[in-house]
Amino acid sequence: MSTTTVEVFGATAYDGKDTAAFNQIIFVFDDKSVLESRFVANASNVQKVLSLSDASEFEKLVAIAGKLSNTGDAASSSETYVFRGEGRVLTKVVLVMLPIAASRHNCPARSHALTSALKGKKTNEGTIVYLLPAADSRAYAQILGAGRAFPTFTMKSSEMTTAVVSKVHVVVEFPDTESAEVIADAANTVPYVRLAAQLVDTPPNVLHSDAYIAIARDIATELGVSITVIQGQELEAQGLGGIWGVGKAAEHLPALVILSHVPQGANAEDPSICFVGKGIVYDTGGLSIKTPTTFMAGMKMDMGGSAAVLGAFAAAVRNRSVAGPLHALLCIAENAVGPLATRPDDVHTFLSGKTVEVNNTDAEGRLVLADGVFYAHKFLNARVIIDIATLTGAQLIATGRNHAALYCNDEELEALAVVQGKYTGDLTHPMPYVPEFYRGEFKSAVADMKNSVADRSNAQVSCAGQFIGNHLEEFFARGGKWLHVDMAGPAMAGERGTGYGVALLSNIAKNL
Repeated sequence: MSTTTVEVFGATAYDGKDTAAFNQIIFVFDDKSVLESRFVANASNVQKVLSLSDASEFEKLVAIAGKLSNTGDAASSSETYVFRGEGRVLTKVVLVMLPIAASRHNCPARSHALTSALKGKKTNEGTIVYLLPAADSRAYAQILGAGRAFPTFTMKSSEMTTAVVSKVHVVVEFPDTESAEVIADAANTVPYVRLAAQLVDTPPNVLHSDAYIAIARDIATELGVSITVIQGQELEAQGLGGIWGVGKAAEHLPALVILSHVPQGANAEDPSICFVGKGIVYDTGGLSIKTPTTFMAGMKMDMGGSAAVLGAFAAAVRNRSVAGPLHALLCIAENAVGPLATRPDDVHTFLSGKTVEVNNTDAEGRLVLADGVFYAHKFLNARVIIDIATLTGAQLIATGRNHAALYCNDEELEALAVVQGKYTGDLTHPMPYVPEFYRGEFKSAVADMKNSVADRSNAQVSCAGQFIGNHLEEFFARGGKWLHVDMAGPAMAGERGTGYGVALLSNIAKNL
């Protein structure tokens, strides 16, 4: 048995041995056999890890362990306080048992249940989370699930002056042999999952378009990769009428941001993998305005796709998991109301050369993505394009709050996305891919297409994806593979961002 430490977040490193600085220790058990064999029947190791003052303290833990159950749909937990060390320091110990339920469309690691069980358990002094997976293959998703439980963004005055999340660490005890690759991959991915969640949590008066571009520049510098920014009227000049039309009314002008990584041994002209993310930093709906009290509040999350792209790109670069060129395209705009706002009935020309009659300014995400994916095709020699977006409310109706919806022109790529969704905990489920059923929904008398469908009861998620696909005909003709990921539901859990998509995209790219 091997114990390996992965630091999820912390101002100081933790070596996995001295637990004295932490006032809360959480053990997460994959199943009852793990609880019995690696905790209850392993008293000497537990006492050593916790530095328990005497044997009676361990008996307290055995007593609460007996209350754990794995028969429900959610994790169960019990907690108590024990004295540790010669100084008899009082410490909270929480035992968590994951549910046995993991149906065929769920992540076998039950990472969603783990995240839910850990939420709200942060402390000022520090927390250690011990993960005890029953199989090495479950460790990655459980590490990410633990990381998601401790968000990093706050503007609460009481928390801004204290290091509430300054010391949170994850320790994994592998049942077989230590997997160095899993540890390295998770360690490089968790910070960017949490960064993506942090970006989604950030209010739009802080994360406006220019601030977002500055963050992208900082990450490019941190990673040592190149960055290109096309902003403001330069978008219009270069033919990016979709992004420009959506964001031109905002104080902070829209932009297409491209981060590019060419690994050693590859050439910039080689066929590439491109991530394209919807980055609507705030969505009022435009002139087709959302109802302010019901549908507008919370629309700071509408840049979640671009946050996933930025995080996935960074994780892939850190993990050196892609052999050829990798590009991240952030389609950044604020869908604002103002004198320059796009009107219903306006017609815009896109980078693809196609014209679009706007009949709904609140269907703006597909407009910016259409330019983004075509840019990837035309200028970046893409062999695979993956776009990801909080695109439709229909996605929640179709696949719910935990599964993103997929619309894909390639069966193998679609299957890979499902497999990696289960491995990472970023769950996915395919939608019908039948362009001939959906292209007619966008028929326009004066342009190549409208941007919103005629029949809202006809496979809305697939139709929204098809609008983007309408701009990729040249790409498809040369054999390009395209995956559209609608993650409107999984992007948020309650009022918090989840960092959805970072692990999914980076692992898809790794396995292409």
